[in-house]
Amino acid sequence: MRRAVFPGSFDPITLGHYDIIERGLTLFDEIIIAIGINADKKYMFSLEERKEFIEQSFKGESKIKVMTYKGLTVDFCKKQKANFILRGLRNPADFEFEKAIAHTNRKMSEIETVFLLTSSGKSYISSSIVRDVIRNGGDVTGLVPETVKVK
Repeated sequence: MRRAVFPGSFDPITLGHYDIIERGLTLFDEIIIAIGINADKKYMFSLEERKEFIEQSFKGESKIKVMTYKGLTVDFCKKQKANFILRGLRNPADFEFEKAIAHTNRKMSEIETVFLLTSSGKSYISSSIVRDVIRNGGDVTGLVPETVKVK
């Protein structure tokens, strides 16, 4: 079975994330959307809200699991028997950052990182931009799945 982990904080999930996950479903038998828990990070949405947004976005998709984890992504992958990490790339800066992480992960394990380019119409979307739009009372339609409920 080709099982991939798609890790992130998903604060909140965006249409860019959604795009990568949907396209990843054609490559993998199962994708675990793994919400990382970082006690040092201040989130806009609670862990429960983020998990609910994702579960509702992929409701009925049997090839998707949503889980949370702490610690190293490669350790989580090993526990889940996942041989791949799925990552999305929006721009050259993302590539440089993700390449360093992928090389480190490969040094620590046999897990391969698979990169997908975000679709051109979604490459500008990031969770940090979405959070800024929300903080300033803007409309996030077209940036996040409909399941994301803004406070």
